Amino acid sequence: MRRTLIALGIGLGLLGSTVVSAPAQAASAVTDPLASTVPAAQQVAAFWLANGAANLKNATPYAVQTVVHGKRLSTAVVPDGKPGLIAPAQGPLSPKGKLPTTSGKVFFVGADGQPHWCTGTAMQSTYRNLVATASHCVYDTQRAGATLDKWVFVPGYSEGTTPWGLYVGKQAVTHYDFVAYADYDRDYAFVNVYNGVVSSSSDVLTDTGRLVDNVGGQGFTWNQTTASSVDVFGYPAGLNPDGTQPYTGQTLEWSYGKTFTALAPAIKGEELTGVDSPFTGEGSLGSSWLYRYSSNSRTGYLNGITISVSDTDGDNRYDTSVSPYFDSETYAVYSAAVNLWTGSIA
Repeated sequence: MRRTLIALGIGLGLLGSTVVSAPAQAASAVTDPLASTVPAAQQVAAFWLANGAANLKNATPYAVQTVVHGKRLSTAVVPDGKPGLIAPAQGPLSPKGKLPTTSGKVFFVGADGQPHWCTGTAMQSTYRNLVATASHCVYDTQRAGATLDKWVFVPGYSEGTTPWGLYVGKQAVTHYDFVAYADYDRDYAFVNVYNGVVSSSSDVLTDTGRLVDNVGGQGFTWNQTTASSVDVFGYPAGLNPDGTQPYTGQTLEWSYGKTFTALAPAIKGEELTGVDSPFTGEGSLGSSWLYRYSSNSRTGYLNGITISVSDTDGDNRYDTSVSPYFDSETYAVYSAAVNLWTGSIA
């Protein structure tokens, strides 16, 4: 697969950004096509929406790299620069309840040829078309150099419904170290999606508009202290080690916890962040960690992405979710994706 390396400098600004600090060092971002043409994107949408969205309903939670033997550390991660914030974009809908409308499921076909899903979240961006998730929910770690097939995002997914439409991924951006070295300290990806679509009874695709116009977009932050608190939103569905299954994966779940520095040598995770969370691994990959989350606006600042879970106290129940630490290089990768245009496929 042809891959483009983008050497990023410093100082990229965003409409609506606040307290923006430039990266302390350059980073390499990798951009890969998903459905790079409108006909290809239409075929992807048809795959998921045909037969009453049967493939969405039959998809199972992704079970690749869901559990690590994590270790809590008492030391803090040393930031590689000053902290920064990108302001969120509140959606046009009147907030009801406490859960964000930006969260949803990302669906794709895995190396086994079967439909699977992870969690994703809509992000603030120039063209209001960006989704954040774990990189190994976009790149196929079982097939070196490949992206996962037929990648889409469904915000607000609940029991087979697509309340704001289905958004086909056009291109993905991640850190070079993840695709080149399987470095899970860089297991995050940002995907630019086309406008949303719904399908009529005659299989005609209708445009539902841009993602962030419909559901809002979370802000972004980096180089924050690891001794903070975040709200975690995702679709956990797997079992605990003791066999209990506290979540179904059918509806969005929420947890709140303190963050801390974590280590997972088996996945080259040397600068990770952990959060106290009871989420199980399958389904929760890609869950958003939102710093300063407001239940009134249903927005906050993305400060982590679940890449795995761990049982750190040995009671056979997962108690920790793990994320890469978001530093200046994470911001540089986000910046590479934030100005990429997509458009409509309908």
